[in-house]
Amino acid sequence: MTNDVASILLTEAEIKEKIKSLGEIITNDYKDVNSILIIGVLKGSFVFMADLIRQIKIPCEIDFMSVSSYKDSTSSSGEVKIQKDITINVAKKNILFVEDIIDTGFTMSKIKEMFFERGANSIKLCALLNKPDRRNTSVTIDYKGFDIPDEFVIGYGLDYADRYRNLPYIGILNPKVYE
Repeated sequence: MTNDVASILLTEAEIKEKIKSLGEIITNDYKDVNSILIIGVLKGSFVFMADLIRQIKIPCEIDFMSVSSYKDSTSSSGEVKIQKDITINVAKKNILFVEDIIDTGFTMSKIKEMFFERGANSIKLCALLNKPDRRNTSVTIDYKGFDIPDEFVIGYGLDYADRYRNLPYIGILNPKVYE
């Protein structure tokens, strides 16, 4: 499996340090609210979210959703499809979405719009990785881990063909794997 990694972009130690810092900032920003609803966007966010919530020192509710805008293609269809919705009523809740990576920003901008329509009090976004070179819509990342180049990355929850999620670091996938 590691033969498929062209190079390590972010080490396990770098990721842990960043998550600790993000948890402290989020805790401080939400210290005056009763609770926050943290929603992980599956599948890629689950490893990051598990580590992040252990660093947040205020009451929180947890839920997950799965969305797609790609159908069976490698490019966005322009329509966000909810494959698994959350089970908690979001009316008057302070929501923190947790994403593994933001590239075009399209899906998250549509999700945020949807949740404001459902009555959310506030919505913020925490993303471990940001690919600013791929952005084609405006989306604010309130809590950002790392800006990364436009490379195909794997590990720490991110996959290619449902593999490599269990790597403890983030690596660049060797192009020979997908070409």
